[in-house]
Amino acid sequence: VDHQKVDWVSIHEQICQLLVLVRTPLPFLLSEKERKHATEQLVKRQKHIINLAYSRAQKFVLDGKHEEAIPAALQALRFSTEVYGSNSVQLVPAYLLLAEASTGAGRLREASKYLSQAQWIVLGTPDCSVALQCKLHRSLGLFCAAEGNFEQALYHLADDVYLASSTFGLKSIETSRGYFHMANIFFQQNKRDIANSLYAEV
Repeated sequence: VDHQKVDWVSIHEQICQLLVLVRTPLPFLLSEKERKHATEQLVKRQKHIINLAYSRAQKFVLDGKHEEAIPAALQALRFSTEVYGSNSVQLVPAYLLLAEASTGAGRLREASKYLSQAQWIVLGTPDCSVALQCKLHRSLGLFCAAEGNFEQALYHLADDVYLASSTFGLKSIETSRGYFHMANIFFQQNKRDIANSLYAEV
């Protein structure tokens, strides 16, 4: 019952009517033109669900409601897989969001699984955008920090900063995110001078 309640609050209430439209099979006796139009409409609805579910999950994560974020992020992943395929780079944002929500909920094993999947897709995509690579390294860094593995966390966050600064510039917002998370880790290690200089940079 609790699981159903969380699922309903997280996303199901928002997409219940859309699911009916998406799950209804296409009539068999359609012309090719009608079938093509129906398929286009289906993909359009699925993409709408992806955006809605992803936005909801992101909002819950930002509000610190990690358990509530997970069902919405799972729906985003499920429909992304249906639309783009199981190895598409389009799935990476949903995997990273699931990893962040799972880490926040204390489900580190699940978070590790989602991060591995995201990393595998990025490694298999030679033309993967730098922005997505930055997000991956940042997520890996935050996960390692949650595990207490600060050295590995700093390694991934340094990769995030390097990629962001070489693409967007040293003074960009994208770069400052990596600095901020590095500063938090140095602060946790009681290396206040380094932390303060990084906070000042941010």
